[in-house]
Amino acid sequence: MKQASLFEQEGSFGFDVELDVFAGPFDVLLSLIAKRKLDITEVALAEVTDEFLVHARKAAEFDLAQASEFLVVAATLLALKAARLLPQDDDDEEDLELLEARDLLFAKLLQHRAYRDLALLIARRMAETSLAVPRSVPLEPHLRGLMPNPILPSPLGLLELARAAFERDHSEPQIILSHLHDPLVPVDSQVEVIEGKLAERSELSFAELCADAPTTATIVSRFLAVLQLLVGRRVRISQDRALGDLIIIREDS
Repeated sequence: MKQASLFEQEGSFGFDVELDVFAGPFDVLLSLIAKRKLDITEVALAEVTDEFLVHARKAAEFDLAQASEFLVVAATLLALKAARLLPQDDDDEEDLELLEARDLLFAKLLQHRAYRDLALLIARRMAETSLAVPRSVPLEPHLRGLMPNPILPSPLGLLELARAAFERDHSEPQIILSHLHDPLVPVDSQVEVIEGKLAERSELSFAELCADAPTTATIVSRFLAVLQLLVGRRVRISQDRALGDLIIIREDS
């Protein structure tokens, strides 16, 4: 009973159900179904609905948001139960629609928990700051003199500012997004670069290989290229100590 009361305090619906296969908070029932610890076909959804209606009538005022959420969850449970009860063409229990319905139910549970935790956080912050008052004092004279006198335009001046803002050319993007996505650096292209460098010198450190790399993505691609050459036995690697310089040595055929 102690564990059940704990789930009831943390739940988002806040009412209990009395079924043949389960007795306790509705939120715990949803969690058991989502985790596949309770078969949905054994749950009497009509009795669950009756329990919610009793809970709604006892409430001081009707909670439309909670009722809407219950309708969504109940509809998901009904679809889930129908999918399990209807005959299947094959013997695979993990039917795709069944999995999607179960995932939707689990997502709803996570959404309930997120909104509940946020509401508790806001309530706690409001309680903590309820006794706080702003500092109401006049501005000190030496600081008051630093404030510039704002020059407010005339009504016609405001009209000109508004016209200039609305007639601004928005054809070109105001925010450049090209820097958010670096171009891809193919590993095969860096294999050719490394082989060209090793053709001039049979041994090179990894730092020397990446001295002319323009981006971090190029460095990563060259490291993968070294691994590819190592797998193909076209190079070998030497390192004198842990975290020391990597020396890439060309393997002559």
